[in-house]
Amino acid sequence: MTNTVHVGLPGRKYDIHIGPGLLDQTGAFVAQLGGRRHVCILTDENVAALHLAQLQAGLVAAGLTSAALALPPGEGTKCWAQLERSVEWLLAQKVERGDIVIAFGGGVIGDLAGFAAAILRRGVRFVQLPTSLLAQVDSSVGGKTGINSPYGKNLIGAFHQPSLVLADTALLGTLTPRDFLTGYGEVAKYGLLGDANFFGWLEEQGPALAAGDMEARIRAVTRSCEMKADIVRRDETEQGDRALLNLGHTFGHALEAATGYSDRLLHGEGVAIGCVLAFELSSRLGLCSQEDPSRVRAHLAAMGMKKDLADIPGDLPGAEALLERMGQDKKVENGKLRFILARGIGDAFITSDVPSDVVLAVLQDALAVAPSRS
Repeated sequence: MTNTVHVGLPGRKYDIHIGPGLLDQTGAFVAQLGGRRHVCILTDENVAALHLAQLQAGLVAAGLTSAALALPPGEGTKCWAQLERSVEWLLAQKVERGDIVIAFGGGVIGDLAGFAAAILRRGVRFVQLPTSLLAQVDSSVGGKTGINSPYGKNLIGAFHQPSLVLADTALLGTLTPRDFLTGYGEVAKYGLLGDANFFGWLEEQGPALAAGDMEARIRAVTRSCEMKADIVRRDETEQGDRALLNLGHTFGHALEAATGYSDRLLHGEGVAIGCVLAFELSSRLGLCSQEDPSRVRAHLAAMGMKKDLADIPGDLPGAEALLERMGQDKKVENGKLRFILARGIGDAFITSDVPSDVVLAVLQDALAVAPSRS
């Protein structure tokens, strides 16, 4: 069973194919894109050990040759040094503008490889082959590419749409439970921002989805991609509605920076906690009911996910320091933080009219839950 979601951007349209077994079909899909019969693959060492031989065998079966560079796994790879290494390797491979670069891995590889493709020869084509739930439902779709800075996450990058996305849901079976659930944080976000019925379905089917139900996984990935594709079609470069996709991210990115982009807090975990905080902030501003943040927290707890600042191991900065880190986020406009808040489950909106003292109070109360926080 394979679903297809079309991203209808004028002049840059592409399809997202979703289902099990797509890895073996990658060669046939890539061959249809035309160009030279040699492709370059950027991946990470963990994915390469598990799946690279299978990918390259599929390429050979379609009459394609390939070369691969395996980078270190982890968020730390989204840096200048690994970007330079990747671009210089691609140049050494004599990649031409009409060639195909395959981003084979999770969100880190997709973002880095996409950025390398965007700046190499002022733009070469690339294919997203996401191997994590997080990448399949979010980072592989929409053309955002980039690397991190000590000042914040994804502050250096470019919009560069892929030519194709192949989301092989069978690959999700090799993820650890924690890596799967970090992607689930982004899945839940889609229901929270714009589809209350989808969130209700997740409340019922989330445990089966996490346990490996393939039909549920395909549906969750498909609905997430449909929602993202629809928003990206309306607002490719985040001038308006696309910012809705950042629900939970203003808080989450600050928490990721505060934990050094380490495995103390994975991206989707930060988003999940950030969604709880965004709904708590919305409730305090009288925008949604007091039951909504409790419902979000309860669902995350039922899934075994991080939901509060107290769930992050180790010490965190104080509320003032976290608020200052939020001020470095890309969502700052004219010196004012742009928040994604909600009038209820499935009804998010964008605003810059949020009193900083209320945000500070939300952070202070969240930090106070954990006795070790200072």
